[in-house]
Amino acid sequence: MNVIFRLSKVRLAVSLTSIALLGVGLAVAPGSPAAAAGEPYVALGDSYSSGVGTRSYINDGSECKRSTLAYPSLVAAAKSYSLNFRACSGAVVADVVNSQLSALSSSTRYVTISVGGNDAGFADVITECALPAWASDCAGAVAGAQSYIRNTLPGSLGTLYSRIRSAAPNAKVVVVGYPKLFMGEDCNAFTWFSPEDEAILNDTAVLLNNTTASRASAAGFTYVNPISRFTGHAVCDDVEWINGLSNPVEESYHANTAGHRDGYTPLVSTPLTGAAVTASPSVVAAAEATGPAQAAKQRKYAALDRHIEPKVFQPPTRESLQKLADQRGIDLDAWLATH
Repeated sequence: MNVIFRLSKVRLAVSLTSIALLGVGLAVAPGSPAAAAGEPYVALGDSYSSGVGTRSYINDGSECKRSTLAYPSLVAAAKSYSLNFRACSGAVVADVVNSQLSALSSSTRYVTISVGGNDAGFADVITECALPAWASDCAGAVAGAQSYIRNTLPGSLGTLYSRIRSAAPNAKVVVVGYPKLFMGEDCNAFTWFSPEDEAILNDTAVLLNNTTASRASAAGFTYVNPISRFTGHAVCDDVEWINGLSNPVEESYHANTAGHRDGYTPLVSTPLTGAAVTASPSVVAAAEATGPAQAAKQRKYAALDRHIEPKVFQPPTRESLQKLADQRGIDLDAWLATH
């Protein structure tokens, strides 16, 4: 009996030591339950923050398309932040105000936000510009978007940023811009962006970024511009960080997995956390592991999120082109044979 008792004590000591070591590991492992109790981080905004384009989304009862592969999830996993992932596909400034700001509080430590592209109608503009020149008023669509960005968006953003500061007075806020989609090439079938179309679309992204940066600075927030980092990784570049025309179509013209991992994550994390985050395989795995818990967290907001309408690029179809061709006296079959 004494021998058995001594062995039991040894086994107990080994077991307790193992549990203690495991506890230490959990305390530092990214994405672990202990790490989830980290500093509060709220991700606000639209599809460029939610992760549309990554093709992998949490099941949270909404159409927001929140991805564990998007930069908010990757940054949170790497830094062991407690993420409330409110960014939602289709969100405009009013949606952020009505559906997302309630997640902020005086205890919120970090905030990121991208918004404004949907307010300017960018999905509709790209839809128009993807048509053949004989069917499109790309210049007119772009002019309308640029007018909105110049005349209406600054006031909307200024009011929004003021409300973010009031709701999260102690937070570090980073405002995130948009990349240029094109670098002079369209390799996708059934879209007809000319180099001139691509240039004015890119000019609109620059105008949107400049407007956003100005309002962010006035609010005392940090602005990050992704254009330089995404240069060489646009639609149809050798290494794409932005999807071209995709299936399903809602993935089109958004940053893909590499764009969030290698583009946005180091860019946004530098001012947000004080150092660039590298989304290593272990960080990506940790972020993906948070999916079920994040989905459960977001389901309580599902009723609010269902009021947000996704803004989706609509590619030309044979039927739509035929109608336009008939209106303009174009022999569509002959035209398609040479284009």
